[in-house]
Amino acid sequence: MNNRVLLLVVGTTIRTNRCFFPHRFFTCRTIHMETHKVEVVVADPHLLDAKVAAIRNAGPPKLKVIADFDATLTKYRVNGCRGQSSHGLLQQENPEYDNKRRQLYEYYHPLEFSPTIPIQQKTLLMEEWWGKTHSLLVEGGVTYDGIKQSVADSAISFREGVVELFEFLEKRDIPVLIFSAGLADIIEEVLRQKVHRLFKNVKIVSNRMVFDENGRLVSFKGKTIHSLNKNEHALDMAAPLHEQLGDSDGPTYENVLVKTRRNIILLGDHIGDLGMSDGLNYENRISVGFLVLEMGSKV
Repeated sequence: MNNRVLLLVVGTTIRTNRCFFPHRFFTCRTIHMETHKVEVVVADPHLLDAKVAAIRNAGPPKLKVIADFDATLTKYRVNGCRGQSSHGLLQQENPEYDNKRRQLYEYYHPLEFSPTIPIQQKTLLMEEWWGKTHSLLVEGGVTYDGIKQSVADSAISFREGVVELFEFLEKRDIPVLIFSAGLADIIEEVLRQKVHRLFKNVKIVSNRMVFDENGRLVSFKGKTIHSLNKNEHALDMAAPLHEQLGDSDGPTYENVLVKTRRNIILLGDHIGDLGMSDGLNYENRISVGFLVLEMGSKV
């Protein structure tokens, strides 16, 4: 099936059911990639140019990148099929629990994008969904070796240019905060297996598992992060990726230093991703939303 990727570069936004979208007249630019074309929709080109100039003038020491993981850094479709998420790729020891988690998805996922449910009620539903899912993961059995195998068997792939972007930012000591409602341990394993290298500037804010001495999942650390509460207040839960991978050399990015960087490039694909910079005092923010349009679909 043919796809096109729509990048919504937003200076001033309203929030729609699925993604960021401009509320005024906008311009559209097309970029041709190797396998598809990318259309870039800009709400206010003059405001965007002003923000780009300000960020350039301030330089790398004032910049940080905040990015969602699933369907933002990773591809929405892989080999013609819907790509897997960091939650969805996990295969439990007892297949019955995979089915139970799928049933939860089929019930709660439409509620997540319902335009008629107030945000307060929807937030409670998301807390309920994530809580039930995490309980099933513990109850149904997950091991660290099982995570490695699940990633190896998965249909998950990074978007074109993501690795090059990470390398570019790492050379300039620009921190990348990956905010995800998924599973931190799986995201790290995806980086291990798909990229085969470490990025010392990357911090992951996501749901982190706790394993016993036998490598079995027994609980989760801290407050649950779901699709509607990913924001800067969760930064204290972030762990530098290289620490998790056993590499202690090179620069690290302490939370207080990250918070003093007042220019932000925010990448996401979900309405909740707009809140990833909540709680920050920033001077300039450029929000980029990824929306995949399948042939025949409507925006």
